[in-house]
Amino acid sequence: MTPSCGGAARGAPPCPFRRSLGWFVRGLLISGFTLVADFGAAAELKTWAGGPPPAFDLMGLDGRRYRLADLRGNVVLINFWATWCAPCREEMPSIQRLKDKLAGRPFVALAVNLDEPESRVRKFLSEASLELTVLLDPGREAARAWNARILPASFIIGPEGAIRYSVIGEIDWSDEQVVRRVSALLPPKQ
Repeated sequence: MTPSCGGAARGAPPCPFRRSLGWFVRGLLISGFTLVADFGAAAELKTWAGGPPPAFDLMGLDGRRYRLADLRGNVVLINFWATWCAPCREEMPSIQRLKDKLAGRPFVALAVNLDEPESRVRKFLSEASLELTVLLDPGREAARAWNARILPASFIIGPEGAIRYSVIGEIDWSDEQVVRRVSALLPPKQ
């Protein structure tokens, strides 16, 4: 009779499940507990019930410094992502389509990359043919401040500077219902 992993005899080889679990836990610790959302179903915009948005001050790939306070008056999409996150990569083209649909309106999409080398981020953007404003979050300080532990994580900031919606997981930003909800936050055309 072979002993189960729960009651292995002294001197028996280690349980493969425990060994795998140990590597999984080590991986979580190394990654800083950032998880990838892949729930099998698309996420949806959730009305924000939390507090005010944390400030951030990040450098963009374009060499400019971006501060949330400087974007007041615009509807801002802040998307935390990484190139190693499959749902993030799949979601990015829909962010580009939303940005294109709202071109000329006071809308800004900011893709905040989590702690990856600039060369890797530029290569991904080039290969995916994306023209998004990408900010770099070395050390994941902004992600921690925004509590973005599951990727992708997105927040919609209204023109008054308050978080209006959040999304944990992949969403189709070009879906008509999503576009209507984001558009409803835009100041009226003058």
